[in-house]
Amino acid sequence: MGSNTTVSKADYYEVLGVARDASEQELKSAYRKQALKYHPDRNPGDRVAEEKFKEASEAYQVLSDADKRAAYDRFGHAGVSGGGGFGGSPFAGGVDIGDIFGDLFGEMFNMGGGSQRGARQQRGDDLRFDLTIDFEDAIFGTETEIRIRRLEVCSVCNGRGSASGRGPSVCSHCQGRGQIRYQQGFFSVARTCSACGGTGQVITDPCTACRGEGRAASEVKLHVKVPPGVEDGTRIRYSGEGDAGRAGGPKGDLYVILAIRPHDFFERQGHNLHCVIPISFPQAALGAEFEIEGIDGPVPIRIPEGTQSGKELRIRGRGVPYLNEKGHGDLIVKVVVQIPRKLSRAQRELVAKLAESMTVENKPSSPGLLEKMKDLFS
Repeated sequence: MGSNTTVSKADYYEVLGVARDASEQELKSAYRKQALKYHPDRNPGDRVAEEKFKEASEAYQVLSDADKRAAYDRFGHAGVSGGGGFGGSPFAGGVDIGDIFGDLFGEMFNMGGGSQRGARQQRGDDLRFDLTIDFEDAIFGTETEIRIRRLEVCSVCNGRGSASGRGPSVCSHCQGRGQIRYQQGFFSVARTCSACGGTGQVITDPCTACRGEGRAASEVKLHVKVPPGVEDGTRIRYSGEGDAGRAGGPKGDLYVILAIRPHDFFERQGHNLHCVIPISFPQAALGAEFEIEGIDGPVPIRIPEGTQSGKELRIRGRGVPYLNEKGHGDLIVKVVVQIPRKLSRAQRELVAKLAESMTVENKPSSPGLLEKMKDLFS
């Protein structure tokens, strides 16, 4: 004797995890969350996940329809029997579950919700060229020519990519949509067309010069103008001098990155130039005037009396010009007093007399300093 088994169905509100007064948007959000979690493509071979996915879809199908929801709230599952199961259309009642998942499954399966015909036209890549210039060229500016390799519009097919010149044809696999749509379970899923890569177009007779690319590598000469006052690492942008775009897309840009060779005498710090010059003890003690060769011509230098070794003299406006502005930085000259390593007998006698006179007229206040001075001049 057989027995009848009754299987009770889970409450639709509990399946979606929402309250009984949940709004339409709350229902939709809860369903998206459940469907994403239990979708068969994310849980291959998992029968439990597949059943939960079906339960969530069935629950949403009923609760998203106002009439069916009212019947379910009043009579339970009995009120929607025959309409809530999967025996009928999954989109009964005007609810398109595929629309709900358009953006969500696009993220899951790397597919878009619409045609990608416009994706074929793309901007060209930006290019980089490293240019090394002399120290003086960075200060005064310079002009030069460089050679770069970049992708140009194919001169054989004029960028169309086809040998005949008629350009691309509509992809026969996707009829130009860029996607192949097929039925998976109860809803429609779209995948990027593998034949055209999502562009909706194919080249049936590719150009032999560019192999259907519409672009070919070429070496070109470009005139580069370096403005005065640039620094190491300065980036100069030349708009539209990069690779040609795809299918008529705009060109990329060229970035020239500057590297500056060091100078033998001057060192740059910002807009100021620094250098070190040696002077003799008499020049430091008595003062002196002379010229040094600056970066932009002779520079008069005045050494005051009693200048100490390590003193820095600032000459205004003889440094680096401000980039794209008026004015210059300064030249900072550091003086180093040089002491002769060897003296003749006559020189030693003169220095000794100087030392004696300094001890009488300029007696140091510290005995220790006096001893140091004697050692210095002995």
